[in-house]
This record gives sequence, C-alpha cells and structure tokens, in this order.
Amino acid sequence: MSSSAIEIAGVTKVYPGDNPVTALENIDLSIADGEFAALLGPSGCGKSTLLNLLAGFETVTSGKLQVYGAPVTAPGPQRAVVFQEAALFPWLNVWENVVFGPKVQGLAPEKYEAKARETLKLVGLENFAKHLPVQLSGGMRQRVGIARVLVMEPTLLLMDEPFGALDAQTRLTMQQLLLDVWEGLKKTVVFVTHDIDEAILLADTIYVMSARPGRIATRIPVEVPRPRNLDTLTDVHFNEMKKRIMHEMRADQH
Repeated sequence: MSSSAIEIAGVTKVYPGDNPVTALENIDLSIADGEFAALLGPSGCGKSTLLNLLAGFETVTSGKLQVYGAPVTAPGPQRAVVFQEAALFPWLNVWENVVFGPKVQGLAPEKYEAKARETLKLVGLENFAKHLPVQLSGGMRQRVGIARVLVMEPTLLLMDEPFGALDAQTRLTMQQLLLDVWEGLKKTVVFVTHDIDEAILLADTIYVMSARPGRIATRIPVEVPRPRNLDTLTDVHFNEMKKRIMHEMRADQH
C-alpha cells in the first residue's frame, strides 16, 4: 500500500425537501491504494450513501471527494459496484453476463475473452459458463456478479453488503472467496457491512460510523495477520478486536 486511492474531506450529504435529511456530516476519510477498508455501522447510518457518492451515483452537498486524484462527478468503469443482489440479466447465461461490460464498451472479443475465462476460474465458475442465473444458487449468482465487475479491471471495488442476503454457510464461503481474490489482485476495496465478524475477517482498516447523521466515529486498524481464512474467526486476536469494536459501537450510541 502506497499512494492514496480515496481522499474525502469535510463531506456532507443533505437530501433536500420540506424536512431535509442530513445523511452524512463532515466525513473525513483517506484510503490507501490497495487497502481493504470496511465501513461498519448500524442500518441508516449513511454507509450506502457514502458508497453511492464514491460510485458517482450521487453528488456531495459540500466538501471534497476524490478517487485517485480526480473528483467524482459521475459513474465510471474504474469504480465497480457489487450490490447485495447480483442483478444479473436473467436471459443471458453466466458467460454472457460476465462479458456484457466489455462488449457494451465495444471491445473486440480477443481483448476480453481470456480475462473472462481467467475471472470465471478465479470465482470457481469455469464449469458453469452456459448456465442461466435461474439455474444457480444465490451464492453462485453473487460470484457471477463479482466476476462481471472484475473482468472490467477496475481500480476501485465498492461492495454494498454483497453477502447480506445469503445464508450463514454460503456467506462464509463467499467471504473466503473474497479473501482469496483480494490476496491475488490487491484491489482497493470499500466494503459496507453491519457485521463485525465480516469486517474484521476481511478488512485492513475498519471505519466505524455513527448513527445518522453519519460520521466516522473511529478508525480501527485490523491487527489480525494475513493471509486469513475462516479459522481466523476463532483466533485470539480476532476476539480481542471484536470486543474492542463492540465497545466502541456501544459507546457511540450513548
């Protein structure tokens, strides 16, 4: 990790109306290139709003938000988003879903086919290229969603509770998959979650957000050695970190 990937200074987001809602207030955040950052906090604290600002789906009310030195004014292929639901095209098979982005960009097949095959292998779906989404489990559909953004080779991966709709066992499998993928690619990731275990298992740094209006209540470096796997969940360092974060989150609510 070296130069800065994300610089946020004094960012406030207000939704106007008869009763304006301040979703985020005076957010300061600096995320290094190659860092895996988790935004952790209760529902409604503005985690997804912050992710939407980074993605370019929304604009800041005040303050400065830059990704790799450039202000974010609109969505772009270098900032890929993985949502809670994979939102695949149901009429396209796995392969067609994964190569949809490069095709729409007008790239020639030789520019993306090898990368698409490699990405499908990375997420363990090389034998499911011809399957339609309806033939896949929830976890497999989410793998396709991840493959679809990775094939675009983004510099920043924005993940909005991507495993939140999965059952506990599948969620663990997907967390291990993401750990393996990140270890291989070392992308900059901003990962939204309200699950403390998930944040500690995956992230280099956890940013605990306060209840609305959302602010960064505390920044916690994750001092659990990498590489990590599911056994890490029972590690002594892990449990010490979990206690500390639970204490921080409770303190913030008083």
